[in-house]
Order: sequence, then structure tokens, then C-alpha cells
Amino acid sequence: MKVFTKRTLTSIVYVLVMLALCLLKWVVPGVMINGNNQFLGSLGFDALFCAIAVIASMEFVDAVNYSSDKNGDKMRVSPVQKVFTVAFCALIVPLYVAIEVFMPSEGFLACACAFAVYAAFIAGTSVFDHGNSTVKGAICCIFIMLYCGVLTALFSAINHLPRNSMLAIISLIFCTMFTDAGAYLVGKSLKRFVPLKLAPKLSPNKTVIGAVGGLIGGVLGGLLAYVLIMCFGGMEGGEAWLVSFNSGVFFTFTSTAIHPIVSIILVSLVTAVMVQIGDLFESAIKRECGIKDMGKLLPGHGGVLDRFDGMLCCGIIILFCFGTIII
Repeated sequence: MKVFTKRTLTSIVYVLVMLALCLLKWVVPGVMINGNNQFLGSLGFDALFCAIAVIASMEFVDAVNYSSDKNGDKMRVSPVQKVFTVAFCALIVPLYVAIEVFMPSEGFLACACAFAVYAAFIAGTSVFDHGNSTVKGAICCIFIMLYCGVLTALFSAINHLPRNSMLAIISLIFCTMFTDAGAYLVGKSLKRFVPLKLAPKLSPNKTVIGAVGGLIGGVLGGLLAYVLIMCFGGMEGGEAWLVSFNSGVFFTFTSTAIHPIVSIILVSLVTAVMVQIGDLFESAIKRECGIKDMGKLLPGHGGVLDRFDGMLCCGIIILFCFGTIII
């Protein structure tokens, strides 16, 4: 019960922070830069994503330093490599946002160039500082830059979509939360009746019935996000209950071949699958590293990576669907 209380309190704080950031994104007006309206309220989410990238990368590097391979050899990451890795993850979100503000559609190109430069530095340190690091550790650092840095930059890309950015952000948050909650509650309640394990070697407590509950929860989370947007904002160009200076917070849907609710359900279903894959993937990482949690920053949850692992894996789905399909 003590752990459950900690998890509940942490979740309440998490929800309050997300609500505050959503309100900031909704009501704060923007400024005109190069003929484009850049919405200052979106920077609140960018700051959160940057913090996630930094803390997650530090947790991951420490986990790699703690681990050993099958021969018992340490996968060492030198202090210099750790600095380079964390620095990349600290700069990737601000870099993307800055480039997108002044040169729209060039943000990912800048991120790719930055990644190439940092990867070269990591490779160089594994050569010239080989006594304090290993090649396996350098490879892990490059992966951490992708996993904690580039994938987090996708969140800012979602945050700055010209259309449906608010619905996309809320869907990202709600689908992740409701998938985790659905999997936990359904799995806890019904595993005695359907005890089939989902991935017994990686996470013995996860069951197939819990995964089904996660899918249902993810769809409910996506539908709730849609209902909230329609209640408070409605369709773009229509009357809004809550006034906003940001057209991206209203709903835009131009397809005549499919109903928007059907689209939301399909996107949420795929997102829920990716959330659970991300959760299992991090379980595999922790098992390889020989640790239980990635950190202790979030009471009852563990580290930042323990809380946002599923979100990291489903960001690409949300970005693709809301950036190309739901327009």
C-alpha cells in the first residue's frame, strides 16, 4: 500500500504539471517570426521534454556503467563520453525548436547533423581514451543519444505541428497513461483467470490479459483527448468555449473517407501497442544491466525512463499520424 500511495501521489503531480502546460500552450499568444506565428505557450512542453532527455540520458549512462556483459567485463563509459552524451540530449530539443522557429521544416536536418558530429566525438573518445571506456560503452552512448535525445525531439515536433498539435500532445499523454493504467488494473484483476504470461523472461508480472487491458485503456485515452478538444475548442474556425490564439489547439480534419472518431481509435490502438513494446524494451534493458529501476527520482515509479519509456516509443506514431494522416 505504501508503494501504491507513492505511485498515486507522483501520478497526481504528473497530471497537474501536464494540465498546467496544456493551459499554457492554449492561452499564451505567440509572436510573428518570418511571417509565421510562433506560439510561446508551447515552450513549456519543450522545457519538459528537454528535462526528460537530460535526466533519462544520465540514468541510462549510469545503468550502462553498472552493467557487465556475459563474460563479466564492464561496458565502461568514460566521464568524457558521459558529458558528450548528456550534452547532446540537453541540446537536441532546443536546437530543433530554434531551427524550426527561424527555418521551418529544417529542424530534423539540424538534429541529424548534430547527431553525426556527436557520434564522431563519441567514437573518437573510445579510441583516444580507451583506458577509461570500451567500444561497447561507446556504442551504448550512441544508442542513448538516439533513444533519449532524438526520440525526445520528436515530442517537440509534435508540440509544434501546425495543425492538431494540442490533440496530438494530449493523445500522446493520455494514451500512455491509460495504457499503463489499463494494463495494470486489468492484469491485476484478471490474471488469476487468464494467467498466460506476455513476456515471462523479461517481465514475469505482465500478462496477456493485462496487455489487452492496456489496448482498451489506450483507446479510451485517445477518445478522452478527442472529447476534451471538441468540448473546449471544437473544430478550427468554429466557436470555441475556451479562447486561444493558437490555431493548432483546435481540431482540423479534412478527410471524407473516414470519421474522425474512427481515426482516433485506430491511432490510439497502434499507440497503445507501441507503449507496451516500449515498456517491455526497457525491461529488457534493465535485465541486461542487472538493475530493477533506472533511477529513484519519481517515488513509486523509479526513474524518468521508468515513467516515459512507453512514450518514447510511441512518439513516432503520434507524429506520423497527426502530421500526415489527420489533417
